[in-house]
Amino acid sequence: QLQLVESGGGLVQPGGSLRLSCAASGFTLNYYTIGWFRQAPGKEREGVSCISRSGGSTNYADSVKGRFTISRDNAKNTVYLQMNSLKPEDTAVYYCAAQTRRPGCYLADTDFTSWGQGTQVTVSS
Repeated sequence: QLQLVESGGGLVQPGGSLRLSCAASGFTLNYYTIGWFRQAPGKEREGVSCISRSGGSTNYADSVKGRFTISRDNAKNTVYLQMNSLKPEDTAVYYCAAQTRRPGCYLADTDFTSWGQGTQVTVSS
């Protein structure tokens, strides 16, 4: 059974940093494109970032470009999202997801077939 588990969320002050982890069990992560999505209260889910199977292709939402960095360690079966210069508008539940439907990396949540339970990120002073 494919399982993704997010960790690393928490409460941080504006301007601070967090690193989210997405650990996979039951499957080998390097066969999958991995995406990070987030959903704030009362808002639709939005794509944040994704990384291709090899790690050679990444994609970011305009709202996080230059502040967030996605990476993967296939040996550890884990994908990371380093979030710097956090803003209150980054507050949301963050989810990681996996897909094999098409190569490359696109922030289309309909491509993704396996999802984690989410981790809360709150940016507040």
